[in-house]
Amino acid sequence: MPIELPLPWVVALNIGGWPVIQLVLAWVFTRMPAAWFRPLRPLRAEGDGSCYRRWLAVHRWKDRLPDGASWFAGGVAKARLGGRRPADLERFAREAWRGELCHWSAIACAPVFFVWNPWWADGVMVAYALCANLPCIVVQRYNRARIARWLA
Repeated sequence: MPIELPLPWVVALNIGGWPVIQLVLAWVFTRMPAAWFRPLRPLRAEGDGSCYRRWLAVHRWKDRLPDGASWFAGGVAKARLGGRRPADLERFAREAWRGELCHWSAIACAPVFFVWNPWWADGVMVAYALCANLPCIVVQRYNRARIARWLA
């Protein structure tokens, strides 16, 4: 903890910091050109996404997650495909990759909180970052794997 702050400040920064980080990242990522996002092929273990369906039952809970991209002008909601044509599927895959990178970026911001938190709270901040972002990453990877199968 390099900076000692009064407890109310620490609490306010911890509670308010995460929504600010998530919203700023979502806004920044919606402003980036779609051409910057070339989705990677799914890993062999991911296959067509069935591993996520079988092991994590992602199909049962994925629709309950918020989609921050739809909150900003220029953002593309990922709740539904824009169509079944290859161009529509490729666009959706790019948007899923954009969303995944945005969530990885949020996790990477966790060390910001190390500046004012004691060591044990650093672990809490990392745990929060993982719990808040990994489900979204899983959904994006699941969707991309399914789309890759359709495009193949």
